[in-house]
Amino acid sequence: MVVKSYETIRLEKDVRHEGIVILTLDRPESMNAMNTKMALELIEALHELKYDEGVRTLIITASGTKSFCVGADLKERNGMSQQDWKKQHDYFEEVTEGIREFPFPVIAAINGFALGGGMEIALSCDLRTVSEQAGLGLPEAKLGLIPGIGGTQLLSRLIPIGIAKEMLYSGKRITAEEGKQWGLVNQIFTADTLLEGTIKLAESIAANAPLSLKALKKAVNKGTETDLATGLVLELEAYYKCANSEDRLEGIYAFNEKRPPEWKGN
Repeated sequence: MVVKSYETIRLEKDVRHEGIVILTLDRPESMNAMNTKMALELIEALHELKYDEGVRTLIITASGTKSFCVGADLKERNGMSQQDWKKQHDYFEEVTEGIREFPFPVIAAINGFALGGGMEIALSCDLRTVSEQAGLGLPEAKLGLIPGIGGTQLLSRLIPIGIAKEMLYSGKRITAEEGKQWGLVNQIFTADTLLEGTIKLAESIAANAPLSLKALKKAVNKGTETDLATGLVLELEAYYKCANSEDRLEGIYAFNEKRPPEWKGN
């Protein structure tokens, strides 16, 4: 296990799981609330991983079993000037943008409460696995705010609009089962098996061609932001990029030779 520790987060690469990196939010004493330091460290880590040729899938999880992330650290915000608040919020925006724009699939392994900005981190990921006791919500309206780092837009694109509006307007918290029912959650695990189960899911992704994974993420994300005709053009561009790659030939050779492919990423 290769570990790189920051002050508020932790990066792990397990040699048994090639291509998979685990990023852990590590402020359990504050229910993994995101403060300025955590935001800056997440920005740095995401930038570093973006250019790491060994990464195929990123898992974002958190310390403990009670909370994934409960959003911004309100204790730190107490007494902040408007200028400092805006500066911090810019960092928070950069975190969720960095997750959404990360070249490879990102999975949120939600081990407890994912609320406010913590929920927006989870929504910014491509997939979400949760523990049975997870609670998911965007309660900003209860504090005189609205979600500000993607929540209104991402939630309404993932689940039925009426359900999204109900969650946003009421600020209510939903269960893991409700999240699964509405398509917000991909898989549910016990607290003890959450990370193990998420790693198995990540392995099924990381085993595939890196060019395909990058192309798929881009085609889906960009395509769903536009009309069907434009989306199909984006898909075709990505298709031919993969079709003209060395890895496409390797995939065919490996299939015919009944062996695992050796991807080169080109």
